[in-house]
Amino acid sequence: MKTQVLYKSRTGNTEKLAKAIFEAIPGQCKDIAPLDGQINYEMGDIYFIGFWTDRGSASVEVLDYLGSLQGKKIALFGTCGMGNNPDYYKKIEENIRVFIEDDNEYLGAYMCQGKMPISVREKYGRMKNAENEKMVNAMLHNFDMAMLHPDAEDLRAAQRFVKDIYEKLEREEQSYE
Repeated sequence: MKTQVLYKSRTGNTEKLAKAIFEAIPGQCKDIAPLDGQINYEMGDIYFIGFWTDRGSASVEVLDYLGSLQGKKIALFGTCGMGNNPDYYKKIEENIRVFIEDDNEYLGAYMCQGKMPISVREKYGRMKNAENEKMVNAMLHNFDMAMLHPDAEDLRAAQRFVKDIYEKLEREEQSYE
């Protein structure tokens, strides 16, 4: 089975995850590329599709590509600057997963925090006033914590995600034999 890793990265965070995921894919029948206007939907049997998060979803280009895949095995991976929160990550996954057609096999998602552009921190600072000081301080703290991600543990977790998928696929294949 050929595996394709496609990703959209704005600040380099998702590209780091894509490279770690690519390294963890077993065998030689694999490829990695930025998602940049591809219209070939037959590049693989298994797809790992990566994205950066904007307002709880992925870019239109990622969503359109996902919606065009048919009869594939698809796993998602992404980075999110706002919040290091599994519940929020699950909500993002659900928002994106709905674009995957039913004739595909959904393999799951891996999400981690990623650093944001400094312009975001500056915007938060300008928003601060007496009424929202506590909330903005929390946003600034989150921004500062996100500057450390994706870190080595995030990359290892992404690779474990891949390993788990391939182990599951192998078990399924053996049960059919």
